Parts: sequence; structure tokens; C-alpha cells
Amino acid sequence: MSGKVIVLGAGAAPGVPSLCMGWGNCNPDNPKNRRVRTSTYVEINGVRILIDTCPNLREQLVFHQIKALDGVLYTHAHADHVHGIDDLREINRISRNSLNIYGGTMTLKHIRRCFFYLIAKPNQVKNVVRTPSLIPNPVKANHPFYIKGVKITPIKLLQHCPECLGYVFNDGEYVHIADFKMIAESAFERIRVRPKLMLMPLTTPFGQIQHAGLDEVLGYIGRINPRHVVLNHMASECDYDEIMNNTPDHVEPAYDGMNIDF
Repeated sequence: MSGKVIVLGAGAAPGVPSLCMGWGNCNPDNPKNRRVRTSTYVEINGVRILIDTCPNLREQLVFHQIKALDGVLYTHAHADHVHGIDDLREINRISRNSLNIYGGTMTLKHIRRCFFYLIAKPNQVKNVVRTPSLIPNPVKANHPFYIKGVKITPIKLLQHCPECLGYVFNDGEYVHIADFKMIAESAFERIRVRPKLMLMPLTTPFGQIQHAGLDEVLGYIGRINPRHVVLNHMASECDYDEIMNNTPDHVEPAYDGMNIDF
């Protein structure tokens, strides 16, 4: 298997610098501390998948010249992970076709309610010059599905919001963890091979009620034992160099536009 990941944005919901906190603990002289919100591009054996549509999606797709997708995965319904969804219209315009999106039942219910105009039915293509044309596909934790031969298993992430999913690709060769405080025990059974790459969020080093801190993140990394870990979704409390200096050699912080081959 050949794969690559592009961290389109490495920031938490406020971005860095944020309007309220500015640069916070981040050194403004380090360009890797400037972060927009989190979306992730994954390509495995030529299959192109986007995870989440953050509010900065237009700039991300244009900068990286991402003009085709085989599917979009949603982790949860928070605005910083969803509200760039209208920019998928450009993908529809290029392909002249609808695009399949995948997410939990509650997440897709939110999208249907708030972005009703973009919902298409199977075998239906809307006027893509005017509106997006997206086909919702509900998925369940621990129930695998396939996008063009790539096996994807949703896993349950706990205590961040009522419904949040991570995604395990090809039984664990790539693992994508979204916002979480805890990872459900059932998730570990779905990671059946040692991950070549895992992305995990680190909103703040000290953690919060709905977010795992660095000690908790490192604890899960030790349990899963991936070869390479990239930490994203970082707020202004996470200075790039400080996080780098406080993590093992196989763990590193992300930055906007980071490319990783695996």
C-alpha cells in the first residue's frame, strides 16, 4: 500500500493567532505556529479522501490544487470541522457529478438541517454550477465500509460531543483520531495491524474537559504503538518547538501544509 496525508490545516477552532488570545504561547517568529482550522487530505493507492471541511477549505483546496475527491468523511458536527462544506461545490463543478459524504447519523442530520440545499439523492446530480451536490451516507462505529477498495472502519471517540468518530484505514495502516477525551475500548479491536501513521489532536498540552492533554495522548500512543504520529488540531497553547521537545522521536507536531508519505 502506498499512501500520503496532507495536513491542510493544523489548528483548533480559534486558529493561531486567534482573535482573543493572539499567539498565546506560540512563537510568532516560527511560521509553523501559524495555523488555520483542521481538514486532512488522505490518498491511498490513488483513492482520494477528504476528512472534514473546515471554514478555511477554499484556500486549502486551491493552494494544494486538490480538484478531485472520491469521498468526504466527517468526524463530528462542530463548526470548525463542517462549515466549509459549501466549498465542495468546486469539486462538483470540476467532476460534473455528485460527491459522496460519510458520517455518523447525528452528524449527517446536522448537515441535512443546516445545509439542506446541498443534499442530493443517489443517481441525482444537482445543477453544480449553482449549488453543491452531495450524497449523505450514514456510517456506524465498528462497521467497516469501502471507498473504491479502501477499507474504512469508524471508531467511537468519547466525551468530546454526543457523536464523534475516528477512522481506521485498511485495519490500521493509517489511523485518524479526531477530537476526543477518551477512545472507546471497542476501537482498539479495529486496529489490527501496527499503524504506519496516526494523526491525533492535541488542542492544549494540559487538556480540558472535552479534550485529551499531552499525557493522555501519549498514553494512547503507547498503547496503540504506531510507527509515526503527527499531532494536529493545536490551539495557541501549543508552541511547535515546545511540543517537539516534549514528545518521543516518532511523535511530532503538525503544521499547515505538512506532507507525510506512508
